[in-house]
Amino acid sequence: MGQVRKPRPKPAVVTLKMVAQQVGLTPGTVSAVLNDAPSAHSIPQSTKNRIHAAAKALDYRPNFFARSLRNKRTYMIGVIAEEIGDSYGSLVISGIEEYLREKDYFFLTVVHRHNPELLNRYSQLLMQRGVEGFITVDMKLTGALLLPTVAVPGHQNFPGVTNIVLDHQHAARSALHHLLQLGHKDIAFMKGQSFSSDSEDRWQAICQVAEDLKIKIRPELTVQIDIDDPTPQLGYPFAKQLLERKVPFTALFAYNDISALGAIRAFQEAGLRVPQDVSVIGFDDIQGAAFSNPGLTTVRQPLADMGRLAAQALLSRIEGATDCPAEIPIEPELVVRQSTAPPPPLSGARS
Repeated sequence: MGQVRKPRPKPAVVTLKMVAQQVGLTPGTVSAVLNDAPSAHSIPQSTKNRIHAAAKALDYRPNFFARSLRNKRTYMIGVIAEEIGDSYGSLVISGIEEYLREKDYFFLTVVHRHNPELLNRYSQLLMQRGVEGFITVDMKLTGALLLPTVAVPGHQNFPGVTNIVLDHQHAARSALHHLLQLGHKDIAFMKGQSFSSDSEDRWQAICQVAEDLKIKIRPELTVQIDIDDPTPQLGYPFAKQLLERKVPFTALFAYNDISALGAIRAFQEAGLRVPQDVSVIGFDDIQGAAFSNPGLTTVRQPLADMGRLAAQALLSRIEGATDCPAEIPIEPELVVRQSTAPPPPLSGARS
């Protein structure tokens, strides 16, 4: 009776050379495909598919340190965010992380809190840690940084910077046209903080669209957010300000979803029903917008997609692409839920 052969043990570390042997190609070709190098663009897709299938079957894991030493690169980027736990930034960072993970990049995150001193200090710190580029989130850039940069969102053109730009005109038109169609004429507005990167462009777009649609923006129905708070407290006291002015209104267009949720709480505490007495529109479509009570009508920004686009654009800049755009436009979408309805038949909201 012959001796039963034991199965050959799986190697502890699968090398690039083993993957190349599996598919009958050179290690250089396999490396180009797995690292998505520019030289891989001329390799047929069927060959790429074979290489990826073999790498997956063998459970190949790239050696990060070997790759870094070989290419004299760190494969790390710096993310400079306003707040890690806020609903806006967390969705953007989620998209960044997803794309970078696919490309075997790492990222380090710091929080700027709209403080220019922190921005300068942390950008220097990140460069000392070897990052190859920056993604900024909700930050007003006043000039180009020392490394390739993508700004989410961005509003100023600087060398070496790609701006992720939302179409605020389209956003404002969608929201205000919706309110007009419902029959609202007395509309209140909540302006964003002066330090928030979107505030100025969003307000200018609202003013322009309101003029086009013959909507009067009244100072007594406009409040300016002047605090920095990642919770619904952002909008709560300013909605109370509107009510204290005793000027009737039937709808509120809030700066963002967080401020809209705070406003809804203030209205409900004052005995007003949303949307029967006053309608509310937010901006962003954060994760909790659909689950608030009532569900929030809002202008959706595809925040996770914006993060992915930012990471993709930054890697293109880092890897020397010559056709990097200065701007990447983003199209918003109005999402209608239960927080908007026709106005009450006789009068607007009062405290």
